Amino acid sequence: MAAEAAPAYTAVLCVGLAALLLLTGRDTALRRARLLFTDGCGAAQDRFGFRHSSLPWRRAAAAARRRWEAWPGGPPGREVWCLPTGCAVALLGVSVLPLLGALVALPVMRRWLRRREQRRACDRTAAQVIEVCAAVAGELRAGAQPNDALRTAVAGAFGDAEAAVTAAARFGGDVPEALRRMARRPGAEGLLGAAACWQVAADRGAGLALGLERVADALRAERAQCEELDAQLAGTRSTAVMLALLPVLGLLMGSALGAEPLRVLLHTPAGWACLVVGGLLECAGLVWTASVVRAAAGRRGAGTV
Repeated sequence: MAAEAAPAYTAVLCVGLAALLLLTGRDTALRRARLLFTDGCGAAQDRFGFRHSSLPWRRAAAAARRRWEAWPGGPPGREVWCLPTGCAVALLGVSVLPLLGALVALPVMRRWLRRREQRRACDRTAAQVIEVCAAVAGELRAGAQPNDALRTAVAGAFGDAEAAVTAAARFGGDVPEALRRMARRPGAEGLLGAAACWQVAADRGAGLALGLERVADALRAERAQCEELDAQLAGTRSTAVMLALLPVLGLLMGSALGAEPLRVLLHTPAGWACLVVGGLLECAGLVWTASVVRAAAGRRGAGTV
């Protein structure tokens, strides 16, 4: 039975990998060569580099890629590797259960990767806030006007979000209010201190450079404390990840010894029970470890393993 089902699973795996490469590959060099060495003055091309007179499967691939990029929440990223991994395990174990598990794990991995990317973006924004405060203070010490110093410091620091601050500084608008609005972005909360310093300097003529330097020093000290705490919690996260990967190591060792653990887990009632109980215990362990790390870190999202 296993020998009869192996070709079918092989075909499913090949089709999945081909679809993945077709949807995610960009083939930039191939498109450039097509532009250079074809007749050029004939058929128009779409934004994916395909000629409108090309084969139907290419037009279907372009439409599939457009739907892929229009995926809710952004196009899928590295979480799509759950699918070929599930197909490979399904092929080895001659069962559809790993493929179903990959489909269930896909949104979970997507959410985890998105949250990690958001945390990294938040950290980058916090670092940019410190650099902007220090840069404005330096420009003021060098004799620049406050609005000019702010426009110079925020240029290219926050992307599209800096347009309101730049416009307020250039045309004499309400700079503190613009800084407060920008401070609503995740990681840019430190701009509230800069806005307060700017408000005090505008109302009472206090030293803006000194206030911004103190804000930058306070934010830098807070960031150093968070980095030290993350370094102390790195051991806990690494231990949790290692314990989570131990079942995979056990399966590999069992397969090397000829015990056929995949056949037992995927084709016997006792294996199904062990698979369900083990999966629940694995998830419970990860959730518990994440809650412990979050409690130790004392801030939202710091404990995702």
